[in-house]
Amino acid sequence: MSELVKWFEKRRESKAVSTMQQHLALTMSAVEDFEKAIKASVNLNDKEARAAIDRVTSSEREADKLRRTFMTELARGELPPTDREDLMHLMKRVDMVADWCRESTRVLSAVPMNNVPPSLREAAVKMAEGVRECAAALRRAIGRMMDKPEEAMQAADDVERLEERVDDLFEKSRQLLGKEEKLSAGAAVLMNDLYESIEMIADWCEDACDQIRVIIIRR
Repeated sequence: MSELVKWFEKRRESKAVSTMQQHLALTMSAVEDFEKAIKASVNLNDKEARAAIDRVTSSEREADKLRRTFMTELARGELPPTDREDLMHLMKRVDMVADWCRESTRVLSAVPMNNVPPSLREAAVKMAEGVRECAAALRRAIGRMMDKPEEAMQAADDVERLEERVDDLFEKSRQLLGKEEKLSAGAAVLMNDLYESIEMIADWCEDACDQIRVIIIRR
């Protein structure tokens, strides 16, 4: 049994492990609220969209604080340097998922959605739904990486498959955008930025799962 597994078993209730779990929950909340923000925005429900965006902002800021707390607690622990580094890399990658949710809301806030054709709006919704599924699979992978590594690896494979689906949706979205002649140049640029930022959320989910695989293989 690796030192990392022993650490998790002995320290399951420690502040570091608890902080990691809280951080993951906040990241998932950010993804879910971003999806809600997209759906409200495309339905031109500005009040609901603003409320969801504010929740994403709050979750991302709190997750960032927890990341710093986690790093401090981990530095004080007894884990070997390699295990400590592996966990730090995982935390940073998960944190980037929350960061890109926040960045996506910044772009979303600037999009004049009432001037965007329904097909382009729906493309963004489908990508956001795919990202939420991707993040949920990431959460399963992290939750099972120590006590059920085979299930964690399966969940990591699910993340990769779902990320590829988001990539496909991204490609189709840009094709739709390229064919749209009535959209203003400014709105087109912002919609492209929105598609790209959503795709980055899925990319970081996949990167986090790559780190999970590293941790499992080393244990």
